Amino acid sequence: MRKHIIIISLFIFASCHDFIELEPDDTVSINQMFTSESDFRDAINGSYHPLRSLYNNFYIFGDLRGDDAWKEVTRGTASYHSDVFTMNDTESLLGNTWEGYYQIISRANFVLEKIEEADKSIFSNLDRYDGEARFLRALAYFDLVRIFGDVPSVKNSLTIDESYTVRREKVETIYNDIIIPDLIDAANKLPVSYSGEDVGRATKGAAKSLLGRVYLTLADFAKAEGILQEVTTMGYALLPDYNDLWTYENEHHSEYIFDIEYMRGGFGQGNSFTYNFLPMHAEFTAMIGISGGWGGEDINPTHVLVQLFETSPGDLRRDITLDATGGFINTNGEFVRFIQAATYSKKYQTSLLNTSDGHANWKVIRYADVLLMLAEAQNENGKTEEALTHLNTVRVRAGVPAYANTGQADIREKIYNERRLELSFEGHRWFDLIRTGRALGAMQSIGMKEHHVFFPIPLTQLQVINNEEILWQNPGY
Repeated sequence: MRKHIIIISLFIFASCHDFIELEPDDTVSINQMFTSESDFRDAINGSYHPLRSLYNNFYIFGDLRGDDAWKEVTRGTASYHSDVFTMNDTESLLGNTWEGYYQIISRANFVLEKIEEADKSIFSNLDRYDGEARFLRALAYFDLVRIFGDVPSVKNSLTIDESYTVRREKVETIYNDIIIPDLIDAANKLPVSYSGEDVGRATKGAAKSLLGRVYLTLADFAKAEGILQEVTTMGYALLPDYNDLWTYENEHHSEYIFDIEYMRGGFGQGNSFTYNFLPMHAEFTAMIGISGGWGGEDINPTHVLVQLFETSPGDLRRDITLDATGGFINTNGEFVRFIQAATYSKKYQTSLLNTSDGHANWKVIRYADVLLMLAEAQNENGKTEEALTHLNTVRVRAGVPAYANTGQADIREKIYNERRLELSFEGHRWFDLIRTGRALGAMQSIGMKEHHVFFPIPLTQLQVINNEEILWQNPGY
């Protein structure tokens, strides 16, 4: 069982896609590593790698848990249990998520330790590697504390015996000791942009944008405004057409800040959420170029979201965010009704060679999100007129009228709603409900109780540690 304790895993990296677990110190010498620039590069690539599988399922945490999405048809899956608040600690998704994030943390820690040991006169990109490692570690911890609450704090490589003594640390401590310092450091060390094959790595703008999201989550609106204002000076801009975000021809455009990168081609680097977002209808999926049969139908827009768009007539985001017709027009021009679900989202819709070969990137941070976060922070700081400027920039791009200043409380509600219209199915809604204290009010009728602000700690981890003083279950589970 000890081999499965992810929080103490140490890794060496054979290439950008392959890694192996480090053998005991008496069989492998880790000091033989990191003799060239490529050693650091490969190690950093290995630190990014778990993000693909983690964000392949992120919608189950960030979208299905909230009020804009639901699991309309199939029952008994992780998606359904997340949707209706019946997920328990035996769900394999939870264990895989916990382990995946601690893989990133373990690998980032390892890279940071090797940077500390390195001869600074030999390597030219150590600051960048350091920044990338810190950004990835901060992102991993940010997602962990939002999903699970208090988690073990691991900032260095551990022995097997040491790992059994690492107690769950309070969320506030994780933010103050790891997430915030790492993102500040990363923002100072990362480049503004990359070229060639390095495009897609964490940048200075990504670190500052994520730090702004962290401050907003902590309701530190003054710091959130300051750092997000800096992002607006870095050359980002909204695409003129919202629908161009979802064509997947060029995903590294002016609005891109940080994505989870996927590629098709049968090399295990694609996603399955593209397939999972589609309705179960073989004729429909064949018509849009998907091999492998019916869609996964794992997530559907709710009628609440449909109604919200109905209050925003002419909104150019509606037709890509959701389809509520209950069917489709086939190649003969005939309307064909879906067999089961009444709604689905067209975001991430693209041709597929198979069900796990999606090449649509998952958008972790894009510029519209930054503008809406900045608007929220400014409004909370009493700068409602300035907040309106950023809010209306997003609205005008969507083809809907700009708002006038009607007061702080009213603009607050408008910003919250705009985030739903702009960012649906991008992993934000549940965490927005939690950080604004609105989750229970919105979801109590679905089955939410107070303890559901966090998911259960995976049973596999509790069994491995087997010490409630070190690792205990969240209340209510």
